[in-house]
Order: sequence, then C-alpha cells, then structure tokens
Amino acid sequence: MRKFGLIGFPLSHSFSKKYFTDIFLQEGIDALYENYPLTDVGQVKALFHDPLMEGINVTIPYKEAIIPYLDDVSEAVKQIGACNCIRIKGGIRTGFNTDVIGFERSFEKKLKPHHQKALVLGTGGAAKAVLYVLKQRSIEALQVSRTPSDTSITYGDLTAEMMNEYALVINTTPVGMYPDTHQCPLLPYDGIGEKHYLYDLVYNPAKSMFLQKGEDRAASIENGHDMLIIQADESRKIWNV
Repeated sequence: MRKFGLIGFPLSHSFSKKYFTDIFLQEGIDALYENYPLTDVGQVKALFHDPLMEGINVTIPYKEAIIPYLDDVSEAVKQIGACNCIRIKGGIRTGFNTDVIGFERSFEKKLKPHHQKALVLGTGGAAKAVLYVLKQRSIEALQVSRTPSDTSITYGDLTAEMMNEYALVINTTPVGMYPDTHQCPLLPYDGIGEKHYLYDLVYNPAKSMFLQKGEDRAASIENGHDMLIIQADESRKIWNV
C-alpha cells in the first residue's frame, strides 16, 4: 500500500485526509492518507524512514522549517522559501510549492484591472507564495504583521485612508479559522468599500468574520476552498497517484 500524509500543528481543521481518502476509495487506489500532527518539524524524519511513504503535504507552521530536511527543491521553492508538498522517490525527498498555482487560479477569478495594490496579512510560508504570485502579476504588495520589520508594517499602522488605497486585502494567517471563528484581523474595516476584493486563505468557516465584514461593505470576497482543491490536485500530479 502506498502512503501519503499531511504534517503541521495543529491539524484538527485539515480537509486533506478526507479529500484524499475519498478519492482513493472512489478510484480504487490502494493508498492511505493520514494526518501527522508534529509538535516539532524534526519528527518528520520518522516518516521519511517509512519505506511506503511516497508523499507529504506540509502546512502551518512548517512550510519554511521543512526545507533543510529535503534533498532537493523546485525552482519555485528556491525563490519563495516555502514548501508545501514533498515527493519521496528512490529515497530522494524533493520539495514543491503547489500553493502558488492554487492561489493564483482561485484568486484570479474575481481580480479586476483596478486591483493594483495589495495588503498581505501575515509573513509565513503561505504569505511568501502569495507575494510570489502578486509580483508575477506586477501587483504592488505591502505586508502587515503583528510585529514591524524592514519588509512589513503592523496592524496598528493601518488607517482607513490606507485601506482605501489598497483595494486588495489577502489574509494568509489562521486568524478566524475554526474553532476561533469569532476572530478576525484587526483592520480599519470602515475603509473598505465596493472596489475592494478580500481573499482569505481560511476555508473553515466558508465565510470568516474577515470576509463577512468585507461583504457587509459591498466588497468582493473569496475563501481558500478552491485554492485547497487545486493545490491538492497538483500534489496528486507530483506524486503520480
């Protein structure tokens, strides 16, 4: 039996196990997909030593930390600095980033010509994939984080005027994800209007408080569900399963 899985922590919110298990059953594939909630990224070594393990998806908080444990990485991973898919073949562990194609294809559906400046909430591995796509599309991006840095501002720095200037707002953080559905990024939402497009990588709940606040102000909204489906299908191609 071929084995695949997902590493991250925590994994109570993950959709991957059910998605892949259903596909394997429907298509009669002799394979198993399991969740592996690792409290330390180094614990992945035990999975690498499993001779049946052929592929691993990577989620929060290990998309960056996993790279030193790999033998080779794709060009996208080299440029982005984050990996969310590993192929294990002949003992060689190769890292890929399927977040890029997943985000781009799901994001572009509601993109308009005036969406030229974006606020990217978060600085983790998912944010890096988002920034990569925005750069390819010549969309100016400003990162927002809880702590300031040379490449980001803080939520406290944001004003309603700035929100009006940046018509794209992309949440790459887990804020608002089940079970903490009452939370949302601390933004001056009064600066959001009908010209805005709010995209949330969170997919559970389907409409996070972040998206609800945008919709209440007539903004276009999109959650991360389609992104997940696309990147999962890309993982299947990489694993040839």
